[in-house]
Amino acid sequence: MSFFSGLFRTTYPINLTGFTDWHCHILPGVDDGVQNMTDSVAILKAYEDAGIAEVWLTPHIMEDIPNTPESLMKRFKELQECYRGSVKLNLAAENMIDSLFLERLEKNDLLPIGNDGKTLLVETSYFNAPMKFSETIEAIKSKGYFPLLAHPERYNYLDSLEDYRRLKAQGVLFQMNLMSLTGHYGPVVKKKAEELLSEGMYDRAGSDLHRKEHLDIIRRMKISSSQKNVFNRTFSITTE
Repeated sequence: MSFFSGLFRTTYPINLTGFTDWHCHILPGVDDGVQNMTDSVAILKAYEDAGIAEVWLTPHIMEDIPNTPESLMKRFKELQECYRGSVKLNLAAENMIDSLFLERLEKNDLLPIGNDGKTLLVETSYFNAPMKFSETIEAIKSKGYFPLLAHPERYNYLDSLEDYRRLKAQGVLFQMNLMSLTGHYGPVVKKKAEELLSEGMYDRAGSDLHRKEHLDIIRRMKISSSQKNVFNRTFSITTE
């Protein structure tokens, strides 16, 4: 093996010290994520061990999981009372763009993500774009929010870089699932995540953690030398 072929095959473990997780389902018993307070606290202690500094809890709000900001805030306060560790906890939501979304948007019945309160984490069906997707994005912006699209690499209806460039041109931010780069969701998603990362199109990164095993997968993952600088610059993740 030549020096250069060895260099291009070099991989680096990620170091999560100081990382902010922008997408997870740790708030217990409210969606398809962690189901009880004991497991939530245990996962947050595992976050401490990994060096993660801050987390945004982003439970689903959708037709099939009809959470409300009020009910989620109540559960969040219960978690804050039970967890007294070093990870900074924040509450937001992952909002499905479904038939009820525009009604919630009009009422500002929302839990924005980010300290400025101006960003909405949104998702869509994995298989089909929402009806009037472009118009919905404009409606989000007209209410003073920036749309942050969760795990764009996982949507089947987005299958070319041009599709993603059109969304970016419309002002949509992208949040990558770290596990996408491990092949956890399959080779097609992995390839798209690598392409979007290499193009510098991601704005945030998150675990999309639903159970502790997901954190274990992320802690074992390695990135290529070509991805190293992008990670350091974009996600505040260092490499060892």
